[in-house]
Amino acid sequence: VREVEEISLLLPQVEENILNIGKFHTIVRLVAFSPFKSAQSALENVNAISEGILHEDLRLLLETNLPAKKKKTLLGVSDAKIGAAIQEELGYQCQTGGVVAEITRGIRLHFHTLVKGLTAQSASKAQLGLGHSYSRAKVKFNVNRVDNMIIQSISLLDQLDKDINTFSMRVREWYGYHFPELIKIVSDNYTYCRLAKCIGNRKELSEERLEALEEIVMDSAKAQAILDASRSSMGMDISPIDLINIESFSSRVISLSEYRKGLQEYLRSKMGQVAPSLSALIGEVVGARLISHAGSLTNLAKYPASTVQILGAEKALFRALKTRGNTPKYGLIFHSTFIGRAATRNKGRISRYLANKCTIASRIDCFSDVPTSVFGDKLREQVEERLAFYETGEPPRKNLDVMKEAMVEVRGLGMGLRCWGSQGPSNPDSLLQENETEPKKKKKRKHQETSLDENGLAEEPLPKKQKKLAQEEPSQSDKKKKKKKVHEED
Repeated sequence: VREVEEISLLLPQVEENILNIGKFHTIVRLVAFSPFKSAQSALENVNAISEGILHEDLRLLLETNLPAKKKKTLLGVSDAKIGAAIQEELGYQCQTGGVVAEITRGIRLHFHTLVKGLTAQSASKAQLGLGHSYSRAKVKFNVNRVDNMIIQSISLLDQLDKDINTFSMRVREWYGYHFPELIKIVSDNYTYCRLAKCIGNRKELSEERLEALEEIVMDSAKAQAILDASRSSMGMDISPIDLINIESFSSRVISLSEYRKGLQEYLRSKMGQVAPSLSALIGEVVGARLISHAGSLTNLAKYPASTVQILGAEKALFRALKTRGNTPKYGLIFHSTFIGRAATRNKGRISRYLANKCTIASRIDCFSDVPTSVFGDKLREQVEERLAFYETGEPPRKNLDVMKEAMVEVRGLGMGLRCWGSQGPSNPDSLLQENETEPKKKKKRKHQETSLDENGLAEEPLPKKQKKLAQEEPSQSDKKKKKKKVHEED
């Protein structure tokens, strides 16, 4: 506590000395300065620092100017990651935070006064140019940039569903004052908005517009029911200006619904390009929701199957852990068709199996060079077989056989597939062959050798202690015999 109080008392004094140039020069003295050779070199150094890697230029500067006695030297570093890298590779003790941060801020503030020939304007220009280059490089080389389109699309799709539902209910309530019987005849929101725009004033509806109603409803009996209901409706009369507003609002809802259909097609095509196996296995919408919840396809591929299983049910999980209740069996994958088709007692088992296959599909999509939906189709077949196994008891195929069939299909389509392992890129065929040729480790079975006595009966196995004693007894008798021989010879 005393040390913390001393540091808190020193910090205001350090801040005052940093703001004053004269006092700052008494604290800090420039020993060595190594300018960047080019803008590309500066960008490489900044990228290395952001990733916590010690660059060769920084290593050379430190090794040249720091004293040889490493144990007695304390190096102040503003970033904790690069400080840990320096301490690990060079052996210098590093300190971050506290007074170091204030001194670094002062160096940044008065840097143009420490270096001869450098003005404040040129220093700010150099910093701004380097910042723009760093940001541009981060955006350009973002591995998750393709996933961002999927994440934004599924978020917009969910928002559109909520808005269209709210607006449709508003149209139903508004137009229901004039034609309340239409709500019971037509249940679909999109169709109701189209009918409200087409009918307008119900008193002007005649048999001439029956064909137009049939085109919207796609049912002649329902169109006739609408016509009959309009003649005997209990609704109130409506003014032309109110009718214009209702028709305008209905057209907006119709345009939003049509835009939603186009957005769903865009999402389907994008998922086919980015994650074809995952979309073939679990569907485009559920797969996109998994990617959105994980943050990117790479993050989803890093998750274990147990995390994917309850992804989206975090509140229920922590509530169950807090109250010591039953943990949830599924999260976002509940919206797939497989869990709904499974029996109640098998829902947890199929959700665990489906999460396992989703993890495999996401890793194939993330780390394969050529996107293909062959593996997703095969994994979907496996889930179908597992469902049939739970219902009928028919044994499913082995995973190795299914993957072999998938590789044959991929080879037949003329696609070169490369996967990434722990030692870099490798061929999936070689991995399958390694699994086949790898010898199975068999447990060594201890066979107890039974010896027969004179009567031809098997002797009972002795315990470990008795076995040791039995082995020691003959050795002791041999020693006695040797001693007797030695005495006789003497």
